[in-house]
Amino acid sequence: MRLSKYLAGCAAAAALALSLGSVSASADTFALVTINQQALFFNQINEGAEAAAKAAGAKLVIFNANNVPSAQNDAIENYITQKVDGIILIAIDVNGVKPAITAAKKAGIPVIAIDAQIPDGDNVSFVGVDNLKAGEDIGKFYADYVKAKLNGTAKIGVVGALNSYIQNQRLDGFKKAVTASGLKVTFLDTVDGQNVQDVALSAAENLMTANPDMTTLYATGEPALLGTVSAVTSQGRTDGVKVFGWDLTKQAIEGIDQGWVTGVIQQDPAGEGKAAVEALTKLKKGEKIEPIINVPVTIVTKENVDKFRGMFK
Repeated sequence: MRLSKYLAGCAAAAALALSLGSVSASADTFALVTINQQALFFNQINEGAEAAAKAAGAKLVIFNANNVPSAQNDAIENYITQKVDGIILIAIDVNGVKPAITAAKKAGIPVIAIDAQIPDGDNVSFVGVDNLKAGEDIGKFYADYVKAKLNGTAKIGVVGALNSYIQNQRLDGFKKAVTASGLKVTFLDTVDGQNVQDVALSAAENLMTANPDMTTLYATGEPALLGTVSAVTSQGRTDGVKVFGWDLTKQAIEGIDQGWVTGVIQQDPAGEGKAAVEALTKLKKGEKIEPIINVPVTIVTKENVDKFRGMFK
């Protein structure tokens, strides 16, 4: 484990060096510090941000932390040294990264957080969804489904990412809504997919093996949902386990079509990246921006999935 963490840190450091090498001395250079580039969600944020930067005539550099929280702090500190004009952050550890955000503020570099809110942070704005509320929304949807289709009784397992503040919020909101429904829902184990698809797959398989009477699964993010969908398929339990989760993929759409993936919250990651760059551009012009820039979500079901198919062709 120590060796893997060391190697991950080395990889992140190397990525940072490459990223910093691309920063020019010209004005309007924005840096995007992301979590990983495995998840489609984060790549779509990149695409939206890149398109908006191009439209604004700005330069965008992207740092991939490879799921290493400390690498994000190092990246921000180095971007401060490079005197970029603004930083966009998708935080892994929302508390641990706060000192770096404060340092950026003191250096006169605005930081905009995407997806993960920074509690009492010195970032100038947050772009994304209210993860706690959206968790409640999918929790209410789940409860309605259990009441209508499962006779008001269910056993549920959770595949999460325990080092992710936002995914823990999604779970807290979900549990709150399900508990408030008063239905007979038993929460089984919550396993850690670590925001990595292969890890989530193994965790979901182990969860189902340990709980043969499980009837539902909730996945709190894209890698977790991908792993969960693969696990349900590989174990041949698509007839008995209904899946709910976050962040649509091609595999999830196939499950929706077949009827065992029931509801998936879909965000607008490209829209979030675009909104963050546009906000930094406004700040550079001396304009004001809102402290919270909300981007709406949709619960994708069999009834509305056709609207999203084109994203995954």
